[in-house]
Amino acid sequence: MPFSKLGLSQPITDAIHELGYDKPTTIQSKAIPAILKGEDLLAAAQTGTGKTASFVLPILEKLAQGETQRKKRIRALILTPTRELAEQVEQKVRDYSKHLNLTSLAMYGGVDEQPQKQALIEGVDILVATPGRLLDMYGKRAVYFEEVEMLVLDEADRMLDMGFIEDINKILDRLPTDIQHLLFSATLSNKVRDLAKTAVHDPFEISIAANQASKKNIEQWLITVDKDKKSALLSHLIKENDWNQALIFIETKHGAAKLAQQLEKRGIEAEAFHSGRSQAIRQRLLEDFKAGKIKYMIATGVGARGIDIEGLERVINYDLPFPADEYVHRIGRTGRADAQGEAISFVSKDNFKNLCMIESRLGHLIERREVEGFEPRKPVPISILNYVPKHKRQQKEG
Repeated sequence: MPFSKLGLSQPITDAIHELGYDKPTTIQSKAIPAILKGEDLLAAAQTGTGKTASFVLPILEKLAQGETQRKKRIRALILTPTRELAEQVEQKVRDYSKHLNLTSLAMYGGVDEQPQKQALIEGVDILVATPGRLLDMYGKRAVYFEEVEMLVLDEADRMLDMGFIEDINKILDRLPTDIQHLLFSATLSNKVRDLAKTAVHDPFEISIAANQASKKNIEQWLITVDKDKKSALLSHLIKENDWNQALIFIETKHGAAKLAQQLEKRGIEAEAFHSGRSQAIRQRLLEDFKAGKIKYMIATGVGARGIDIEGLERVINYDLPFPADEYVHRIGRTGRADAQGEAISFVSKDNFKNLCMIESRLGHLIERREVEGFEPRKPVPISILNYVPKHKRQQKEG
């Protein structure tokens, strides 16, 4: 089905085709018609599924015929957890609206607020903002909400993980009550559903996470290895395979910095990307990684939410993530737009239960490999595909 069949006008479909997109993804084909009908939406969608376009395109369609009526007003508000994601979403807005007379702005903290205030003075159709800076600007009367028609909570699960629930509720309380609410999340956890009860009214629900968990264009495999050998193994793989680029996931900021130092000692240049680094440094690293100037980026889960690289060839789970849905989100960084991708995980014996939960979430076992010279002293047991965590077994029995 072409984009034109979803109810999008020619200026928007022309922009899409100029960007090289021929047909909508699953989330786009389901979400766009529902949003155009005016329905509130609750959607579970992983990175790499075309999630951003699924709400930006119908927003553009609905706003195309009007404009902000007064200064410091906005018509659509998109909330994101990080500066990097705000910038990327706003860039998509500009890309898709190139043939429309609409204005947009990315607003976030950590930078001089004056340019953002100035941009708001004439009114902005679509504002992409982080919660903290938005509330700050609202408190200073730099922006008003009475003309808002649509609200998007993007990556709601990550905003909750980062402690934004109070800010989100304050924003919801200040918005008009009759607007259209759209909530997108990588997972529909209990916390996300609790938020949805107050933020989204009788929503149309879409969940494509299960369908996207095992995208055929992403080659997934794991290497069993002892925990103390992972750094040496990573160095070996980089040198042996001469990888062009890799996004390496690790659990802690300290671990990211330490791994970068270990790789440097072995003659491999890598950068650590995490929330502990300044926004100016993170922005520079992100731009250099996108441009190919940085080959290996070591990122924590929180820090990596803003990393969106077209054509990224591989991701490496240096540390196996928890919960299982986070694995699906991570591997979605590669294999974008049906390109080929590769997802490699390092698994030691102490990761076994976590591995079982991930494989149960995927619905299949991940191919196991061993690398000569790095065979584990402590073998990883055979996977249990229908593994159920102990606390869930107890709940069921109780």
